[in-house]
Amino acid sequence: MNILYIEHYAGSPEMGMEFRPYYLAKEWIKQGHSVRIIAGDYSHLRLKNPEVGEDFFEEDIDGVKYNWVKTGTYEGNGVARALTMFRFVFKIWKRAKWISNKWKPDVVITSSTYPLDTFAGQRIKKYSGAKLIHEVHDMWPITLIELGGMKKTNPFVVLMQIGENSFCKHSDYVVSLLCAANDYFVEHGMAPEKFRAIMNGVVLDEWNNPTDLPEEHKELLDRLHNDEKFIVCFFGSVTRSYAVDYLINAKNKLSDDRIALVIVGEGNQREELKQLAGEDIYFLPRIPKTSIPKLLESVDCNYVGALNNDMFRFGICMNKLFDSMMSGKPIIYAVEAPNNFIKDYKCGISVKAEDIDALADGLEQMVNLSVAEREQMGKNGRNAVLNNYSYEKIAEQFSELF
Repeated sequence: MNILYIEHYAGSPEMGMEFRPYYLAKEWIKQGHSVRIIAGDYSHLRLKNPEVGEDFFEEDIDGVKYNWVKTGTYEGNGVARALTMFRFVFKIWKRAKWISNKWKPDVVITSSTYPLDTFAGQRIKKYSGAKLIHEVHDMWPITLIELGGMKKTNPFVVLMQIGENSFCKHSDYVVSLLCAANDYFVEHGMAPEKFRAIMNGVVLDEWNNPTDLPEEHKELLDRLHNDEKFIVCFFGSVTRSYAVDYLINAKNKLSDDRIALVIVGEGNQREELKQLAGEDIYFLPRIPKTSIPKLLESVDCNYVGALNNDMFRFGICMNKLFDSMMSGKPIIYAVEAPNNFIKDYKCGISVKAEDIDALADGLEQMVNLSVAEREQMGKNGRNAVLNNYSYEKIAEQFSELF
């Protein structure tokens, strides 16, 4: 089967985010499918962007065919970025017949952050007869309105709403990383039976063949183990949205000297948090994604938190949660959303978000559990990922729609 995956910001492990198209493509190729990704030549999410001389320039990355569309560069979220979106979609829309005749797709997946790529996908479907699946990462345009402060009458928002309504009505399936978005899409024209929630997950190869930790990280973790500390770890972007300050304040509130916090990552709140940190709170530089398994095998517990966010009413899908579950270590979870894997899979302790006292109680409760109880929580989380949230399993869920 020929799969055409349209994702403006698609990347690869070497380039950087976004990773989902690459990992899904690798699994579909193992299943015997042919996969082609159409992406823009520039993304602010990538560490490295490709050098492209002409539109639809083809590159093979680890067996996955990429075709790059020249879109231009941008900074921030202003007009320049919007123009790159319009260029990307229009160039694919304009070449839809050529794409259909040349690559003969059986399935088209439109998956850019914004919904406008559905128009290019619908046109390719018209010429090729392919099945059309629209994949939702972010809830545009409602996020632009509720979090971005844009008015419903803003021309950009109106255009995004037209795109959303169109993919709801004309896609064969709507796949969402957010499990509770079903009713919202039905309100915008989707037939209920078209909805599928297919989340992110882990790459088993990366867990089976992790790269080593830097010496700085090894030395600190070894010292804390020698001091018989109970290590609670946060890893990822050190920004306000992940509520790391609540974790630090909860630790500062405790008199229990068994607990040590280790915060691994970079971000615009890092220096502020260093000033807030009390005793037994440590900061380490970020590490490659492939070293996360080595990091998590050296800690006792993982922290996953987030500030309250109205968008979470549609569900939440955090990569660090799946990594934390895969590590086989218990999790302290402070997120308010309709889906709660910590409760569902009994893989940690769930506390109220943005509540220092509740988080402090959760830390105390975790450290006072028996080793056997914590090990069972860790096993529960790891088994849940292996059974449901590896990219092999996620690709199989998509394949059922093909």
